[in-house]
Amino acid sequence: MRRRLALPALAAASVLVLSACAPTEESVSASDDGSTTADATAEGSDGSSESADPAACVTDDMLTTAGTLTVGTDSPAYSPWFKGNDPTNGKGYESAVAYEVAGRLGFSEDEVTWTVVPFNTSYAPGAKDFDFDINQISITPQRAKVVDFSDGYYSAAQAVIALDGSAAADATSLDDLKDLNLGAQTGTTSLTAITDVIQPDSDPSVFQTTNAAVQALQNGQVDAILADLPTAFYISAVQLDGGTIVGQFQPETGETEEFGMLFAKGSSLVTCVNEALAAMEDDGTLAAIEKKWLSDSVSVPELD
Repeated sequence: MRRRLALPALAAASVLVLSACAPTEESVSASDDGSTTADATAEGSDGSSESADPAACVTDDMLTTAGTLTVGTDSPAYSPWFKGNDPTNGKGYESAVAYEVAGRLGFSEDEVTWTVVPFNTSYAPGAKDFDFDINQISITPQRAKVVDFSDGYYSAAQAVIALDGSAAADATSLDDLKDLNLGAQTGTTSLTAITDVIQPDSDPSVFQTTNAAVQALQNGQVDAILADLPTAFYISAVQLDGGTIVGQFQPETGETEEFGMLFAKGSSLVTCVNEALAAMEDDGTLAAIEKKWLSDSVSVPELD
């Protein structure tokens, strides 16, 4: 298979692509020029354009295990990002995206291996035992100092979840949440959104997992919890008895929070994955996967 052959010409082309396209600490969000196509081009050092084929991009020396794409995510793997707590079945948004990217990189389904990576250790500095991690990890400058990110594959909003009939359920603005006891999973942008955007009067409650936060809400230990919007739909409809989504907001003023695939710092695989994502966005595949797995038919009010 062509990805196995690290020919001199391919290696030279890879150097040009990597030097032009590798993410930096100052630039970690997805391109928004909309100009990339399935037959994407990458500009070489001499200003010329070269064909960028994701399947021709990958060589074994980029991989944790030669011939295998190793993908990380947390356990449990939550719906709607995964289905049945089984990332290997291709069901759920992130599982579907991962397998689509793998296919475009030249990997068959049986050449994809999954490994468990706890969320709050995924972006720790150091070597990784995966090629990339896909687990609703928001692209942030702080994290990008020690790991690399792909371009964004999903634009995320934060959502506030409460129980029907509670004081939190009546909130119509972020100010209405300030005097409440709020909670979120440790290490998440949901927790950062509480401290930096809502800035409540009391310190938020911090939980090791989203499941623990949900249980605390159900038990009345917190007034409301925060999660990304698709997860909030699942929590309110499936995990909570009498749960409701109070509203949504973007945690960064003037910017859209994006999820990116996470890599070890300096991974040369980032460019290859970005080529695959760009082609998926251009040909409509990424939008189709989002529509299938993250359809949000319920209108959620904006909190400001």
